[in-house]
Amino acid sequence: MCGTLDLSALPLDCITLIISFTSPRDACRLSPVSTAFNSATESDAVWESFLPSQYQALIPSSLSFSSKKQLYLSLCENPLLIEAGRKSFWMERGSGKKCYMLSPRDLTIICSVDTPWYWRWVSIPEARFDEVAELRLVCWFEIRGRISVSMLSPMTYYKAYLVYRVRNIYGFQFYPAQLSVGVVGTEGSRRAAYLEPERDRIPIDRQPIPNDVQFPKARVDGWLEVEMGEFFNEGCVDDGELEMSALEIQGGNEKGGLILQGIEIRAITPN
Repeated sequence: MCGTLDLSALPLDCITLIISFTSPRDACRLSPVSTAFNSATESDAVWESFLPSQYQALIPSSLSFSSKKQLYLSLCENPLLIEAGRKSFWMERGSGKKCYMLSPRDLTIICSVDTPWYWRWVSIPEARFDEVAELRLVCWFEIRGRISVSMLSPMTYYKAYLVYRVRNIYGFQFYPAQLSVGVVGTEGSRRAAYLEPERDRIPIDRQPIPNDVQFPKARVDGWLEVEMGEFFNEGCVDDGELEMSALEIQGGNEKGGLILQGIEIRAITPN
């Protein structure tokens, strides 16, 4: 007669090893199963398995943590500046997947070099980076960013977002910006979005807005975002680059009043 396997009766090391092959979300769900499971899910061995490789290099020496779980939660809730402040890094809480934001200094912004009458570099307290880019006046609006695919988590679905805020925005009500995300040299995915908030937009005609054209959405941090596209990282390309772009040149009219915080590459996981 077959009996029921009581996993709680396994040695603690075995339970710890099994849980380390799950996800942070699963570990939290397993914690109440028994005293043994609770001990395993609180162990450093489990939470270190959810941390990225070489995570020690990311942590400033001024920070200390009482446990690997505390460290993990900190990396989810408090993004770290990396690469001399040109990128921001954090992890998606439920899965531990890597997420990034590319600062304006890490992007290619047409007409932003030594041309302060087009774009200028400013510091604002609400920004994640020391400097952000304020658009004063351009006719050719083009922003591009790249990140090595090897920096992303394998077997992970990503979406990229243009993150910004507006201050007396003008000129973006005529045509939607063309947005794209894809590995360099491939077609990639495309989106279209008016960068001016819907409440502020003055229609130029009575034509209905196509259903596939977005408007910016408010974020909990007070900034706006529009989705640029999506990308599934299969993990089989180590030397390629993922490129994100935002372009609005159709009308040739003057545009301004936008403060760019960066491009966010966010891991998307099921609930």
